[in-house]
This record gives sequence, structure tokens and C-alpha cells, in this order.
Amino acid sequence: MSSLGDLTQTTSADADDGAPAPERLSLGVAARLSRYLQVLTQAKKMGKETISSQELSDYTHVNSTQIRRDLSGFGKFGKRGVGYNVDSLVSQIRKILRTAGQHNIALFGAGHLGKAIASSDIFADHGFRVVAIFDADPRKVGQSVGSQSVRHIDDLNQVVEEEDIVVGVLAVPTAAAQPLADNLVASGVKIIFNYSEALLQVPPDVMVHTSSPAVDLLYALYFYLT
Repeated sequence: MSSLGDLTQTTSADADDGAPAPERLSLGVAARLSRYLQVLTQAKKMGKETISSQELSDYTHVNSTQIRRDLSGFGKFGKRGVGYNVDSLVSQIRKILRTAGQHNIALFGAGHLGKAIASSDIFADHGFRVVAIFDADPRKVGQSVGSQSVRHIDDLNQVVEEEDIVVGVLAVPTAAAQPLADNLVASGVKIIFNYSEALLQVPPDVMVHTSSPAVDLLYALYFYLT
């Protein structure tokens, strides 16, 4: 697992709150901060005001010493014996990850999975907003899913430009994923979140994250068995 030593280049200028603004995080640090943010966001929704590094460790399975080391690299956020202020730490980590503000998502697939994603807070909790839903099935075009009306895939280029889409989420059958990824790349989208089993081929400057419940279960099972 990467440590804070993997953090590359930090600026000498401090943010308004006194935390340094990193030029770029290592994958390990970014991954861990994202996990902390997930737990903190849920804790905030539950009304929790403070949280300790040990509690974060219990939920993320990251060693509490590593958590303190990660966070101390960006400023003094917690108080000994009190813990971290949840609301403040959420804001700080979002700044560090450069995810503060609102980011627009295009969702592809208006089936069961697409509808579940559109009606969930899974993205909204972290500042991502589904602003467009697409489907190739003419019978679904025009239907309401959440607060959006389903659009046809032919409108993709126009919508990406008008809505400033930064992420494409694919909740489609495996066979449909690659053509949609190609269309997203051609439209200028650089981040693709893939819920299908397809092994997507994209240019080096496009990031693909594939989410698979089966892989997550295998990962958990490995640690259970060992």
C-alpha cells in the first residue's frame, strides 16, 4: 500500500484553511482519502459531529496510524482525545481531491440498474449530479427516470457540450459498452465508470473504472479465507 511518501510535488502556498494544496497525489493516497471521504460523508448524514482515527480505521480497514499520517500531511485537522470534526474534514478532503463543487454525469442505460443509480444518492453525496440519461431503446426514450427524461444516444455529442459532462456511467449490457465508450471518447469525455463486464479499449488519456460486485466479493472472500 502506498504511503504519504508517494505524494509528489506540493506547492508552498497554503489553502485558506492552512492545508497545503498538492500538485498530484499518488494512487495509494488518493484511494485512501476517497475511502475516508466515503465514511465521513455517511457519518455526516447520520448526524455524527466528530470521528476518531480508530473509527475511520474500523470502517475502512486502513491502519489508524496510516490514517493519521495521511491526514497530517495536509494540515492539522484533529484534536487528541476529541477526534476529527466530520463536516470540516469532508470539506478538506474534497479540496485535496479537487472534487469540491458540482460535477455533471451522463448515465447510459435506463434499465433496472440505471434506474437504481439515478434514484440513489450514491453520486450526489459526493458532488456528482446525473444531468442526462441515455438509452438506445426507442421505447424508453422520453420516459422519466428520477428527475430526468431519457434521451436517445444520438443526442450525446450535443448534451456533453451543453451540460459540461465530465463522467460517463455505463449501466448497459456488455455488448453495448464498447460502442458507447467510443462515443464518449469522441465527445471528449475523459472519465468512464463501467458497470458492465466489458474490457473497454480507450486512449491512454481516458480513465476507466470498472465496478464489479463479483470481484469485490472475491476480494472479501480471499481475506476471510486467509
